[in-house]
Amino acid sequence: MSAYLMIFGKPRYMGLAKIDDEKILTDERPSWVLLKTFRGFELGLPSGKLTDEQYENYCVDKSRFEEGSEAIFQQVEFVRKATDKDIELYYVNKNIEEEALLKARSVLVRNQLDMKIADAEFTLDRKKIYFYFTADQRIDFRLFVRELAHAFRARIELRQIGIRDEARIVKGIASCGRPCCCSYWLRSFSPISMKIVKEQRSALNPTKISGLCGRLMCCMSYEKDYYSEVWSKLPGPGAKIKTPQGVYTLETIELGNESVNIRFPNGRLVQVSIKDFPTFQETVLNGEEWGEDKELAEKKKAAAERMAMLKAKAERRKLNVKVNAKPFKPLSDKIEKILEGPKAKVKNKPKQNKSQNRDKQSKQKYKH
Repeated sequence: MSAYLMIFGKPRYMGLAKIDDEKILTDERPSWVLLKTFRGFELGLPSGKLTDEQYENYCVDKSRFEEGSEAIFQQVEFVRKATDKDIELYYVNKNIEEEALLKARSVLVRNQLDMKIADAEFTLDRKKIYFYFTADQRIDFRLFVRELAHAFRARIELRQIGIRDEARIVKGIASCGRPCCCSYWLRSFSPISMKIVKEQRSALNPTKISGLCGRLMCCMSYEKDYYSEVWSKLPGPGAKIKTPQGVYTLETIELGNESVNIRFPNGRLVQVSIKDFPTFQETVLNGEEWGEDKELAEKKKAAAERMAMLKAKAERRKLNVKVNAKPFKPLSDKIEKILEGPKAKVKNKPKQNKSQNRDKQSKQKYKH
């Protein structure tokens, strides 16, 4: 006798079943089997044969999930391998469920109840029909159930579910381009808080961190343990290191190369290995540069020393020229002398007034 894990129902219930004849499950692809569950007779798919260790682990999970008649994990009974008639009836019920869902919603509108019917599901023998709904508060739907029972001539079961369970039942394509994890492999919902999002330094944009259900995406919890381990070796996300050069800020973690992105005071984003972070922190706190900034600082220092040496050399050369040079006469004075030419020497004569000149002329006239 071997143990198998079975999946059945729209909420993706899981059950453990013991099967005596293993030959009926030796097909290459999983084949439908008829199961007797807490809801009645249903078709299920075997997901695989379990080892003794796996069976014990699933039994532990089963005890943890089993809180009521609608537990996700249940013990089921294997009846037989499904026949073609069973499979045909299963898909006929699928078509009827769509019509039942539309009719139930019309009845809901007529009764003006503040609830939302997410999906409907028949058992294989159609003796029961399950309606899954979401509501923000307690609702008295006795009259609603009575009308549904009269319309479908079957036993009506209403199951209130959460928003995440609605996404599990309705299914859909997530932002990653794949089906929602809860709709095909995830068996339990882990609690997710904003602390996990902040540890991963994800964009705090509701449209980017929320799933189809409107809650934080389940995949945010997949790397929670790794991020917690990494941040235990580092200051908290967004931590700032104040140094003489300025403030260094821890931005994000790169899981692929095990490094952190650090915003330098000059605005550059630099990757530093997690192993080298203590050395980096000690270096910048001592007022020294790191990485490319260190190389750039050394180049600037060498260029400044060379410029200082060239300026000192130019000053010495200028000083030597001043000491050894002859007095310099302005070129403009020489040009003026050349343009003026040689000047005749003129003796200075005493000035005479006009009366003395007339007397002198008259004396010369009478003499002749």
